[in-house]
Amino acid sequence: MTFIPQHSIRLILLAGLPLALVLGACSSDSTPATGSGGSPASGGVVGSGGATSAGGAIPTGGSTAISATGGTVASGGSIQTSGGTTSAGGVATSGGSAATGGLTAKGGATTSGGTTATGGSMASGGVAGGTATGGKTGGTMAGGGAAGGTATGGRTGGATATGGNSVLGGTTAAGGATAFGGSVAVGDGGLLAAETAGLHCFNWADAGDNFQKGALVLTGLGATDSYDTVLASSNAIISGFQKVLSATAFRMPINETTVNTATTWAAYKGIFDAAISQNMKVIVAYWLPPGSNHIADMTTWNTMWSTVVAAYGTNDLVYFDVFNEPSGYTAASFITLVQQWMTANPSVPANRVIVAGTTTDIDVIQQGAALPNCLLSLHIYDSVGNTVVAAENALKTHAGQYYNRTIVTEYTGASLFLQGITTQMKAYGMGSCYWAGLEGTGGVAKLSGTAPNYTVVVNNAANLTLIQSGWTQ
Repeated sequence: MTFIPQHSIRLILLAGLPLALVLGACSSDSTPATGSGGSPASGGVVGSGGATSAGGAIPTGGSTAISATGGTVASGGSIQTSGGTTSAGGVATSGGSAATGGLTAKGGATTSGGTTATGGSMASGGVAGGTATGGKTGGTMAGGGAAGGTATGGRTGGATATGGNSVLGGTTAAGGATAFGGSVAVGDGGLLAAETAGLHCFNWADAGDNFQKGALVLTGLGATDSYDTVLASSNAIISGFQKVLSATAFRMPINETTVNTATTWAAYKGIFDAAISQNMKVIVAYWLPPGSNHIADMTTWNTMWSTVVAAYGTNDLVYFDVFNEPSGYTAASFITLVQQWMTANPSVPANRVIVAGTTTDIDVIQQGAALPNCLLSLHIYDSVGNTVVAAENALKTHAGQYYNRTIVTEYTGASLFLQGITTQMKAYGMGSCYWAGLEGTGGVAKLSGTAPNYTVVVNNAANLTLIQSGWTQ
């Protein structure tokens, strides 16, 4: 199959292929959307737990039926369970207006559960919930109210919260209307965007691009550098990423030659170690050699990854982008490859596994459905159209309902495109890695000085401003 250069044509639109969903590798760890505690306070409207009975308007937990504790209908709010309109958290007695959990007592307006404490305006799980477990982590209603609120995590909960009208926060699912999770449901109950939003990331590339048959040499480093030299140069460069670019992460390549050659790998580890010492996140991604679209030797490929995982698999700062642009694989066959990779590397948790979109990372819909707890990788270039609307629509279309755990690991283009893509990434609360931060002299930054005493300087201030405008944290 003809090799497609990485930067020239990134977004080859392919029709989605049928896929047998295999959920074994990345299973969802989410729970249904119910809350704990009803609209008023702990104990119901008048008595300890409801108008006439514990927990509900009439019987236990409901206004009409024999329900569980909480809810107008059942345990859990107006629709859901556990945390309904009149259950735990009433107006009067235990949890009411003045008693435990009331306006002034435990769970009330000023104590735990009040406007600023754990709970809501009334009580733990009261009508308005309050900024319980606080503002951005609390919510409009509290854990399990009629509408849920942004409880269990404002930005990680959204407009409803755990136990609201929907699921895991948000207007419909994990996340809020525009916060982490957005107005579109996650669909599979996968990870929240808090996993990605803090990734203010730039690609640190080989000066001749990352598609290399031989060992990779990142910009600023030398092919024969020792570990100590790589470590010193990387410390200077990474410090510049943080101070000059305001980066929190960078993405870097590996290939079989780089890792499976003992001396080269020993030196290359200096990049990882410098990043970790500066609390910088690293996304390590596999690149094919030029002219290839399949892994040539699975044994060699697996050896490469097992070496990297053995060194850094348990470090929370290191993320594993299994395969950059798997252009020769169908979505189904690539999903199978990722599942096999995860089985072979169990020390890496799903929330640090990054799964490429179809072919050149152009669409993550099938991968998102099949691998619900993994992060996803999307590449968008201005070949989709150099307009604000074209960029926004491309991101909406190709991330779909899985945007809250998708990282745009490569993007670049003219100014209108950058305006559109960064605006939509910010609206979605997404992490991103600009192509390129440092690539010879062609990135948004370049190096001044000589190794290892480098200084990072801005190469394109206008683009850097647009890039930073797309960040949410």
